[in-house]
Amino acid sequence: MVLVTVAAGVTAVAPPASARPAPIDWRPCAADKDAQCADLTLPVDWSEPSGATFTLAVARRAAPESTRIGTLIFGPGGPGDSGVRRVVTGQSRFSDELRSRFDIVSFDPRGVGGSNPIKCPTKVPAPAVLKDQAEFDATRKANREFWDACRVLTGPVFDHADTGSTVRDLDALRAALGERSLTFHGSSYGTLLGELYAERYPGRVRAMVLESVVDHSQDTRGFLTTQAWALQDSFDAFVAWCDTTEACVLHGEDVRSIWAQQMARADDGTLGVSAFELAANAHDALRKPNYPALATFIDGLRDGGTASPASQRPVQAVFCADWSLPVRNYREYQRLLRAAAAEAPDVRLPAATFGLSDCLGWPKPVASPQHVLHVRTRTPLLLINARHDPATGYNWATEVARQLGRHGVLLTYAGAGHGSYGSTCMRSAVDAYLISAALPAPGTVCPAA
Repeated sequence: MVLVTVAAGVTAVAPPASARPAPIDWRPCAADKDAQCADLTLPVDWSEPSGATFTLAVARRAAPESTRIGTLIFGPGGPGDSGVRRVVTGQSRFSDELRSRFDIVSFDPRGVGGSNPIKCPTKVPAPAVLKDQAEFDATRKANREFWDACRVLTGPVFDHADTGSTVRDLDALRAALGERSLTFHGSSYGTLLGELYAERYPGRVRAMVLESVVDHSQDTRGFLTTQAWALQDSFDAFVAWCDTTEACVLHGEDVRSIWAQQMARADDGTLGVSAFELAANAHDALRKPNYPALATFIDGLRDGGTASPASQRPVQAVFCADWSLPVRNYREYQRLLRAAAAEAPDVRLPAATFGLSDCLGWPKPVASPQHVLHVRTRTPLLLINARHDPATGYNWATEVARQLGRHGVLLTYAGAGHGSYGSTCMRSAVDAYLISAALPAPGTVCPAA
């Protein structure tokens, strides 16, 4: 049997978990001796702290003692991204100023990378868009068998790989680092970790940045339609750029009409990929964002160019453990797709459509289901988001800001793409908040770079 990943071992019995774990024993990382790596032993099930344990992989880059004021923990995205890899190979993600003031620490969330990764058999991916009740039923059955096999191969961590459990891990890491309170920067899916931490431990938050914000309050229909809106909004921004920018190879032409012609070719089978896959190609370019490349891609299609099929993506148990997205039958599934397409007339369906088919047949109750946030921190959280983000749309950021009320401030980047810390204006505001808790004024907008 070929496996997707190799799991770390799980210890059968652990000593009782304490509020203050033993200090972390750092060692030079194998890939870069200037970074330090470590393992933290934690309970698999936080409701049974004396039960089985697993090791949480951790990495840091230490700040100079002369300028250090604390530790900044980075919450990786995905789900499925490695925080250890980010620290070891991607240290330039944060500014020189932040790296001089904070030890930069991150970790592989449970079920990922070096932290007892979810181990599964190879799997033929479900169709991105299911075509009938028979395919719906077959996908649900295949998924159930797949997840059951993953549980057997992975061990007890499989049933506790949700973000709610990772919140407890994050707090244990904070304590092991000797920090009285948490300074945190979460990116994309890592914002959900931050949101749930602030909800559970409001008095332990020193400062928290949520970049590219996830709204974890949406039901199945809301999840799909808000994601569709985000992709359409990003496509609209691209069209506006082409209309006003002579450097666009489609400048002066009807971009929407040209795109519609390619979607029609996808529908009738003459393009070689489905309409969903064609939209997924656009999504990838809009995430970066790379408007010139997307324009060239569309121009090439009408001249005989090709699009890439949707790549086989890893199925993430963490996502299915966090999101209750029930779909009873194919008729309901069709209604959901129609609702999404109504929000996105050009691109039709978001990449997140995968989430519905992947989580059909999830074998247990969702451990960290969606809900409206109830956060009451002393220091408001800082939310940052691009105005045109196809993955975590601005609609999600504004909704989370609404839920937080006076306990959150939204800083807007007027540009596009997934992620916004890179602009000088955004970086300055974020750094000032993390270092000295100086919040930007509500409604602050940084110009597009």
